[in-house]
Amino acid sequence: MGVFFQYSKRKPNHLRIWKETCFTHLPFPLSGPRFPVLKWRLKSKAPLPIPNPPLKILCLSSHQIPSFSFLSVFSELQRYNSKRKRPAMAVSNNIIAILNFLALLCSIPIIGTGIWLASKPDNECVHYFRWPVVLIGVLILLVSLAGFVGAYWNRQCLLAFYIFCMAVLIVLLLALLVLAFVVTRPDGSYVVPRRGYKEYRLEGFSSWLRSHVTGSANWGKIRTCLANSNVCSKLSQDYITVDQFFMAHISPLQSGCCKPPTACGYGYVNPTMWVNPINPTADADCYMWSNDQSQLCYGCNACKAGLLGNLRKEWRKANVILIAALVALIWVYLIACSAFKNAQTEDLFQRYKQGWA
Repeated sequence: MGVFFQYSKRKPNHLRIWKETCFTHLPFPLSGPRFPVLKWRLKSKAPLPIPNPPLKILCLSSHQIPSFSFLSVFSELQRYNSKRKRPAMAVSNNIIAILNFLALLCSIPIIGTGIWLASKPDNECVHYFRWPVVLIGVLILLVSLAGFVGAYWNRQCLLAFYIFCMAVLIVLLLALLVLAFVVTRPDGSYVVPRRGYKEYRLEGFSSWLRSHVTGSANWGKIRTCLANSNVCSKLSQDYITVDQFFMAHISPLQSGCCKPPTACGYGYVNPTMWVNPINPTADADCYMWSNDQSQLCYGCNACKAGLLGNLRKEWRKANVILIAALVALIWVYLIACSAFKNAQTEDLFQRYKQGWA
């Protein structure tokens, strides 16, 4: 099956090449010793082969075709194809690259917030909340990096991957924030007269937190983890006198796990040692208290409530940073989607302009 060169009567400066169902227009000047290929459009988007098939030239115009050999035609085609490059990165792709860099920067506070949450003693013992934020932040970082590479080197597959995955990650981060806001909204704290700290009731927190964190299936491991930590031992080092301790702003976890409830009326010896309760029937936790440093009030409902109070306090702080990062990510993503559509339009225009379509 041959390749046919046809000199068009309508476009006397175009040479039409027919090969099977594919065709192309090769414009050239009407004078000159060689055959300069200025434009090449092939429907199959594949380089024209350079074998030696039977050739046939049909001249349908009175204009004389400049003298050239078949070899010069193929050599020009081959040289032209070797120099052929895709269109340069569109302006919209530059914008997408910048936006992906901003999204990459937004992932840094998310990762930092996740690491801060994971480093807290309560989150070390409660594995539900330890790594989700870090994982989402790392995924946002990787997806943003892929989008940046795709925009910089004009890789449409990477840009499409970025658009899809970033939408999924934004939805996941939004769902995590909504869950954290809903489950940490109830506050089980209450003020204790003449004390600098608050105490906590387990019933004051959300049922989801109570069932997933302080349920019987999980509390045994959490209790052992808390007993092995230095949460309570630090109190004896930081506060010496009774007045110092009573006016201290200790954490909810320390308030619930390291001392008995104030209503029991225990006498103060040091922050983790109390004796002679005046009203031991005031609370069921009064009988759970032990001066054994490995026991203390780790089995008390007050300790469970203190743990939930700690989680609530930390997640409320983290939510501020995560919400700001989420708003920035959504803003960047929406602009990136618009720029991606413009980039596709620009790329299509360049492909038609330079003969790729």
